[in-house]
Amino acid sequence: MTAPCGSPGAPFPTVVLLSGEFRATFKLGLTASNFSPHRQTAHMSLAYQHIFEPGTDPSAPPLLLLHGTGGTEHDLLRLGRALSPGSALLSPRGNVSENGAARFFARIAEGVFDPAEIIQRTHALADFILAAEKRYAFDLPRLTSVGFSNGANISVTLMLLRPELLAQAILLRGMVVLDQTAAPGSLTGKRALLLNGSVDPLVPLDHPPRMAHLLRAGGADVTVHLIPASHQFTPQDLAAAKDWFAAGSR
Repeated sequence: MTAPCGSPGAPFPTVVLLSGEFRATFKLGLTASNFSPHRQTAHMSLAYQHIFEPGTDPSAPPLLLLHGTGGTEHDLLRLGRALSPGSALLSPRGNVSENGAARFFARIAEGVFDPAEIIQRTHALADFILAAEKRYAFDLPRLTSVGFSNGANISVTLMLLRPELLAQAILLRGMVVLDQTAAPGSLTGKRALLLNGSVDPLVPLDHPPRMAHLLRAGGADVTVHLIPASHQFTPQDLAAAKDWFAAGSR
């Protein structure tokens, strides 16, 4: 867990810059108002440790990358670049610890959650996204979430509770964690792709259609794709995600 660095004019904390195989840590005597590297991991006044990579193609929508349990802000960067070269990438690290494993919200047991805690964490992540948009000036109306497992689950709750923030979502191995339908009309014009494994021991087979129902209640265009796989990410997932993503760009 990390704490915000304070006011926008406060000195930056340690910032890690990476380029190719080069990795170095610098103490920078700059302020939040005048520092803008190509790629950065920084706390600033934002509540989540994160990486932001500016986009290189203005026509490519920005991606919100949300890792699974035990992951970090680095996990989905390669996937984001493969899915949409040129997109801006915003990748936060979950700020809930489960025996040292980062998550975006807690769980009481496997598949058991506290709805009130999920709602609180979802709004906290939504507020981070808004703060990040102000900091980095990416194209919020086209923001696309790419979430894996726990990251997919909070992507869904973002669509249910803060539908104005996401234009579309790719949900890898997600399950129903908040049994609440989207408000009627709240997701009109928005899309979601659900990619689940047919032999996933963590996600019951009835969850993808249930999740689709929750989103379709708000008017979302939802595609459900079952992959012959377990909980791990596969090349078939990437191919399906790229096809779906490209179809939405036409």
